[in-house]
Amino acid sequence: MRSSPTRRRVRLALAAASGAAVVAGVTLVAATSASAATVDTGATYVIVNRNSGKVIDVYNWAANDGAPINQWTRNDQTVQQWKFVDAGSGYYKIKSVMSGKVLELPNAVDGTQLVQNADSGATTQHFRLQDSSGGYVRFVNRHSNKVLDVWNWSTADGAMIAGYQNLDGANQQWQLVKLGSSGGGSTPTAGTPTAATPTGSWPTATGSVSVSATIKVSGTLDGGLKRYCCIGDGSQSESQPAMFELADGATIKNVIIGSPAGDGVHCLGRCTIQNVWWEDVGEDAATFLATNGDSYVIGGGARSASDKVFQHNGSGTVHISGFYAKTIGKLYRACGNCTNSYQRHVTVDNVLLDSAKYVVGINTNWGDTATLTRVTLVNSSSAHVCAEYKGVAKGSEPTYLGDGMGDGYCNFKSSDITYR
Repeated sequence: MRSSPTRRRVRLALAAASGAAVVAGVTLVAATSASAATVDTGATYVIVNRNSGKVIDVYNWAANDGAPINQWTRNDQTVQQWKFVDAGSGYYKIKSVMSGKVLELPNAVDGTQLVQNADSGATTQHFRLQDSSGGYVRFVNRHSNKVLDVWNWSTADGAMIAGYQNLDGANQQWQLVKLGSSGGGSTPTAGTPTAATPTGSWPTATGSVSVSATIKVSGTLDGGLKRYCCIGDGSQSESQPAMFELADGATIKNVIIGSPAGDGVHCLGRCTIQNVWWEDVGEDAATFLATNGDSYVIGGGARSASDKVFQHNGSGTVHISGFYAKTIGKLYRACGNCTNSYQRHVTVDNVLLDSAKYVVGINTNWGDTATLTRVTLVNSSSAHVCAEYKGVAKGSEPTYLGDGMGDGYCNFKSSDITYR
């Protein structure tokens, strides 16, 4: 239940930055100059809440006027990307890269839901940036003088962002994270490289490495595009050893994996797989086992996966970008009958799939989500883009529920998929 305004004001006042004074039960926060609020109107930003770590997100990929604006786990897709448009006198309009709409607080009542609307020039759509501590800012609405606030200090995906009196609580403080002006696609964490658009071409091996047992990687293994072969029997047996086992935080890059490839790559925790190529997938190309955090597949490709390319057994988010695959069952599958039933997420951007049966499969009853942008399907006109399942206990088979689009689980638009 929503806490009373009085109780909530007290909590916010206690959490406010130094310099706030409480007089007769009223919290007074001195206005500050926005020295940290330097905005590049040519750049694209994600906007991160200090309290929750979530970002401002157009709920459910909506493109209509009046659509609610909530917070969501960061994935850097266009639904979370914003541009600042100068509105004069130190105010800005905050424009969604995905919808082209701007943020608006329709009235001055505490608890008014933040929405998106077409740019009307109204002061309800104008915001100035006011400093908080640590490089964070508050967004102050020109019409109401209210600030953007994650309602009730929620840390949950989908929590409402609303207007509320300016108390400088951590749930009213935001960090501007610049992505640059190019827009589009998922952006890995700082220091993680991005991938070029896949062309369908295959690299030539620079040499060979004989593999007789699982190679364990901590830190970074750069294979120099040598061909690593071989392990296992090339079947669908899940009892085969992995060719590579990556410790938490490990990176493998510039590797060609020959056939048979055993059970491919096992990521025990968060990992990065960059420019890795599977000549024949066999069982799975890679299995993600982390119980939290983000893992990245950046560039590379895979051929001949009768079932899955990427299997997600742990929790957290797998980001796949710049990848090429040919003759595959599924690019990605969130496990539907593993021993542990986690919520799993995937972002897929800028991929080229030739002769694919599915792009992704997720379990809606466990809250899985898939966010897809710039997916090109060749010879795959009947492919399931985002198949939704009912996950089940180990030993049973998941139930296929149908294909989704724009329903909060399968987050993409028809324009995000190109058929050739």
